[in-house]
Amino acid sequence: MSTELIVPTLGESITEATVSKWLKNIGDNFEADEPLVEIETDKITVEVPAPHAGSLKEIKASEGTDVEIGGILGILDESKGKIPSPKKTETKEEKIKEEVKAVKVETKSLPAKSSPSARKIAEENNIKLEDVISSRSDGRINKEDVVSHLSSSNKTNTNKGEKEEVVKMSKIRQTISKRLKEAQNTAAILTTFNEIDMSKVMEIRKSKNQEFQSRYEVKLGFMSFFVKAVVKSLQVYPAVNAEIKDENIIYKNHFDIGIAVGTEKGLVVPILKDADQLSFGEIETKIIDLSTKAKDGTLTMDDLTGGTFTISNGGVYGSMLSTPIINRPQSGILGMHNIQKRAVVVNDEIVIRPMMYVALSYDHRIIDGKESVGFLVKVKELLEDPSELVLGI
Repeated sequence: MSTELIVPTLGESITEATVSKWLKNIGDNFEADEPLVEIETDKITVEVPAPHAGSLKEIKASEGTDVEIGGILGILDESKGKIPSPKKTETKEEKIKEEVKAVKVETKSLPAKSSPSARKIAEENNIKLEDVISSRSDGRINKEDVVSHLSSSNKTNTNKGEKEEVVKMSKIRQTISKRLKEAQNTAAILTTFNEIDMSKVMEIRKSKNQEFQSRYEVKLGFMSFFVKAVVKSLQVYPAVNAEIKDENIIYKNHFDIGIAVGTEKGLVVPILKDADQLSFGEIETKIIDLSTKAKDGTLTMDDLTGGTFTISNGGVYGSMLSTPIINRPQSGILGMHNIQKRAVVVNDEIVIRPMMYVALSYDHRIIDGKESVGFLVKVKELLEDPSELVLGI
């Protein structure tokens, strides 16, 4: 009996996907729920599982093919499982030997803990995951580990005869290009700047990080302070948290903060839902979880859906100053940058302080200059005197 493997529904806004890799070849057997093919949308990469046990009879959509939601990926041959071979009578000694042999084989073939994207790259480049060094404390191998291993292995194998390489843009990269250009063409984007003395925040992190880490099992980072400051500032300046739809302005009474994360395939913006209701520990934990899923390629549509305002931290790459582009249909995005010690004047004295430039890009159609500057000044005030953030008053 044959059944069709179809493209599953992946979200209201997604109408098509691209077949990125078949995980099974024609004739291969599989179990129920075993991943058969990997497909890529403009937002995420997902694995399509087998609806039942059987074998792959026919591939209808080859790798690189665009398929619509509900389209046919392949034909499956339903099976009740393999027919066991006749058993022969074994002596007790032979049975023990076979069991020991089976244990040894099973132990030897036990794969390292790894993400789906890591396994994919390793398989494509004939890399043994046992040879890859994990950068994580739990030993799990992610995509970056495999890419790093591949890069170090290929340093001496560069083909100098090739001056150019043509690579088709992925769905995610195509969508990023399209949306960034749409943002520039549609919104009246302006950027205002300010600088923040990070002394107080850094003092809190230094004095409380160990206790914080013991309680929440994550480090106290800068991002939780910025998320808290942004939420409080959005409450004071609601237009920065709003969006334009047709001829209406939609003011949001919820605060779902997008956290821009750079991945191998491009920039993604997972959403920190209901950020106003989260503690410092919950914010840091959720950010690490979303960042890990983004880099491993395991984000879900729910992780990427919504968002009322975005924070982008270019400082992790060494950026001193930038003009971030808003993430439509949002109306504002805050750009963080690296912290540098600079000479500043405090109480008529020149002192050395850890300073960070911050930038707010905003849609001038809905946000006036007074609101944009006021919002950024509020963020600055909250971070330079974070007692309000810590005490929650």
